[in-house]
Amino acid sequence: MKFIDTNYFLRFFLGEPYDQHQEAKALFQKAARGETELATSMVVFFEVYWVTSSFYRLEKKKIAAFLQNILRMEFIKLENRVLLTEAAVLFEKTSFDLEDAYNLIYARSLRAKDFLTFDAKLKKKSVSILRGAKHQG
Repeated sequence: MKFIDTNYFLRFFLGEPYDQHQEAKALFQKAARGETELATSMVVFFEVYWVTSSFYRLEKKKIAAFLQNILRMEFIKLENRVLLTEAAVLFEKTSFDLEDAYNLIYARSLRAKDFLTFDAKLKKKSVSILRGAKHQG
């Protein structure tokens, strides 16, 4: 088992430096063929979001694509993949940050009746999500 850190995903998706991109690509291809086992964590997933949004300042659509690509790499062990996938979709389709999207999806999975926050906008939008509605805002 090999653990994949944030910069491996970044090099793979951003394509630079080229030699590191090629190394990451070769490893992912090897894992996809079942020749090696890989794992990563939710922390790494959120770090990819943070680095692409704050350091690289990529547009939300591109960040969402990176996140979806990680989630599609089913040959990489990743905890809470289903919840992360739902959160990534909510992040892409709404004005939520990824952290808020994940917390709302997680709260819904726990069947939380209320989402306690001092963020009035988030509180208002949480009602429909906790009820299981597909959110458009």
